[in-house]
Amino acid sequence: MNDRPVDRRDQAPSSTRAEESTEAAFSRTVEDVVESLRVDPGQGLSDEEVARRREKHGENRLRRAVRKSVWAVLVDQFKSLIFALLGAAAALSFFLGEFIQGTAILIAVLINAAIGFFTELRAMRSMEALRELERDTARVRRDGKEREVESAELVPGDLVLLEAGEVVPADLRLMETSNLQVNESALTGESVPVGKTTEAIEGDPQLADRENMAFKGTSIAIGSGIGGVTGTGMNTELGSISQMAEEAEEARSPLEQRLDKLSQRLLVVILVIAAVTALIGVVRGRDLMLMIETGVALVVAAVPEGLPIVASVALARGMWRLARRNALIERLTAVETLGAVTVICSDKTGTLTENRMALSRIRIAAGEVSIGEGENSFALDDEHIDPGDHAALKAALEVSVLCNSAVLDEGDDEERRGTGDPMEVALLEGGRHAGLDREELVGRMEEVRREEFDPDVKMMATYHRVDEGVLIAVKGAPEAVLEVCARVLGDDDEPEDLDEEARNRWQGLNDELAGKGLRALALAQKRVPDESAGPYEDLTLIGLVGLLDPPRSEVRDAVLECRRAGIRVAMVTGDQPNTARAIAAAVGLVDDSDDVRVVEGKDMPSAENKLTEEEQSHLLNTPIFARFNPAQKLDLIQIYQDAGFVVAMTGDGVNDAPALKKADIGVAMGQRGTEVARDAADMVLLDDSFATIVAAVKQGRTIFGNIRRFVVYMLSGNTGEIFAVSLMALLNAPLPLLPLQILYINIVSDVFPALALGVGETAGDVMKRPPRDPKEPILTRRIWGVIGGYGVLIGASVLIVFWLAFEFGMSRYEAVTVSFLTFGFARLWHVFNMRDADSPVFRNEITTNRYVWIAIGIGIALMLGAIYLPVLGPVLNTVPPDLQGWTLIVCGSLAPLVIGQLLKLPGPQSLFSRLFSR
Repeated sequence: MNDRPVDRRDQAPSSTRAEESTEAAFSRTVEDVVESLRVDPGQGLSDEEVARRREKHGENRLRRAVRKSVWAVLVDQFKSLIFALLGAAAALSFFLGEFIQGTAILIAVLINAAIGFFTELRAMRSMEALRELERDTARVRRDGKEREVESAELVPGDLVLLEAGEVVPADLRLMETSNLQVNESALTGESVPVGKTTEAIEGDPQLADRENMAFKGTSIAIGSGIGGVTGTGMNTELGSISQMAEEAEEARSPLEQRLDKLSQRLLVVILVIAAVTALIGVVRGRDLMLMIETGVALVVAAVPEGLPIVASVALARGMWRLARRNALIERLTAVETLGAVTVICSDKTGTLTENRMALSRIRIAAGEVSIGEGENSFALDDEHIDPGDHAALKAALEVSVLCNSAVLDEGDDEERRGTGDPMEVALLEGGRHAGLDREELVGRMEEVRREEFDPDVKMMATYHRVDEGVLIAVKGAPEAVLEVCARVLGDDDEPEDLDEEARNRWQGLNDELAGKGLRALALAQKRVPDESAGPYEDLTLIGLVGLLDPPRSEVRDAVLECRRAGIRVAMVTGDQPNTARAIAAAVGLVDDSDDVRVVEGKDMPSAENKLTEEEQSHLLNTPIFARFNPAQKLDLIQIYQDAGFVVAMTGDGVNDAPALKKADIGVAMGQRGTEVARDAADMVLLDDSFATIVAAVKQGRTIFGNIRRFVVYMLSGNTGEIFAVSLMALLNAPLPLLPLQILYINIVSDVFPALALGVGETAGDVMKRPPRDPKEPILTRRIWGVIGGYGVLIGASVLIVFWLAFEFGMSRYEAVTVSFLTFGFARLWHVFNMRDADSPVFRNEITTNRYVWIAIGIGIALMLGAIYLPVLGPVLNTVPPDLQGWTLIVCGSLAPLVIGQLLKLPGPQSLFSRLFSR
């Protein structure tokens, strides 16, 4: 398959050059386009010509994103400095003949790799289950006959026949239209179908304003038409956006960056300590091989073997929790990234709104009627009214239902869907709320004639037989309907003359509806003796209706929670500014839609240009961005990122895909979202709910706090090992811990409690805190100091116990066993020092975590097994301690916990104030 985009600058023979000159097909007349495509409108292309053009242009397919292979997922698990260091330590152990030690290190590596591999593979498979196939077939005219062909077989010049409900298979220049309206929301963000024409368009309009084009991936709402293919595959607008998404640079997650920096620092510290200790020992006359083994012991002591394991499990746990909340995560680190988000750039259509039209307002002479959800939810000036008791309101609803081409499906209210123009479906639903059903209404007022919507006159009319003759119901664009009305229903529901002053007043009311972001239609009627009368003259204006893509019910609370959490929410849409303002006010994104800053795409500066501080501040403080195309969305995200923000981008359309990939975290909609958007995203919302994003942010913040907590726990214990081992090595004294014992403690007494810390529940106030600094490392200088303090405390207690064991006359093996058990149990009890400083001593986030108690139980069992199991004792060089030894072990292991808790007691000199609050 040839997916290479055609270079239109290539020279071609005269017989083919014309068919390629289609970049500005919207600016040409139908005759010019037909000539440039070299196609006979009555016959279409011949099979021979189709084959020749397909050879030149390739199949009508988009390039599919290369899926990550299972092998690549496995290899990625080993791309870690910690793994590299452990691998080197294992190799050195094998070289020195310490086969058990080397094997144990490799087992630790493989366990972590297996957990990460299966977790990421599961996420990847869940995402692939959502993939959808492209549309298979298209109806074309070839050799004078209508055929159904594979859409992949279309070539430039093909004549495609379009009908309501079909998906446009390629980019088309429309040549014939009959009441044709196309739903382009997935491509442009426009929330209502766009009426199409065949007339040439001057200038260089935005994509949403090219009304004589139909684009690949959009769908036909109503009507029919014929279009000539001007672009296929990657040469379509959809292909262009797909290409942009491929080329968008995908940002590495903050967690990946932080863990890398932490690993680099640990690597330097570990190697320096091991090298210095070994060198000083050799200089002091100690055996070279012994000092090499001591260096290995220090490396094993310093490396947090469990860090990758616990990080993977903590992220996986968060991923599974989010899966239960209808959020699928493709990359584990994306869970934590959500917790670091400082700005959410949200698409409007389908994300903040329901992606359907609803009747919101009816303006009659008596005032403005608002319509809520449910039966009889009509209010005039905030007072409930019954439409049946109000003649003008009833007439408006009847005309809305009668002058209509849509059909409502039967079913429960929440499941009811309509077929046809979404605005007409909304009018039928509004009528249902007042108890008006079109079938029943037409049964009483038989439809005898219909004038379909005409784009030229911008109106539609239906004729209905009534007792007095025929009722003509008319709806259309307000300016068009007002032009042909002679009267208006007044406050007393009696017709009044529609003079110029009244006409201007109604035009002003129309502007008010538009200013509120509503799509306005005018309703009119007249009674005539028979159906031969013309529809668009001497009409009586009933009023105006305002329709809106309603905001999702749960969005307002979610947006307000984001604002309380210090997260900016910006709407980035391809829709009109007034519509965007209205939705922004409805969902709580802004407080007053009348005085809100909106930046339109045409005014958006390029991210490549150096922005002044004033320009940058203006953009960063703008809540609404309207009429934005994909390239402008990319520029906006780049500007946010350059200013230090961590950006989440939500969206469902093809036009959102490049920005979804470019953002730090891309969030796509699973129900309404396109395949292209889901491919580019890090997370897919199965319920399309903005509120799920808030749940994900909570989970992300919790995960970062948990990661910081267990990193402090791990490193403080490892620091104690380094302190004890290196000090004794420098003093030319016996080592209190052997390398294999250190590895055993790190896995048993380290990993299990750390895992329990990593899966802790969300704190109640996590969304009341401001976002942490995106540049803040996992461990700040203050926290490094706390780690060092804890490490010295644990190491000192072990050394004191080790010294007392010799003082009490124990052998070296007995003394090492006592220090080994003291160290292991001290690290188990140390988990309780990880509580927040302002939480209660006995009931806090650690003591109420059932996994902590399970981990401690496992740790105690494994530590006892290290001395009492015949298999482990000889391997670890341990012997069962006597009563005196157990006394030392209990006192020595509890000392760091008691001192740590005393230091956390409240007071002005408290050493630990809020370690894990950010």
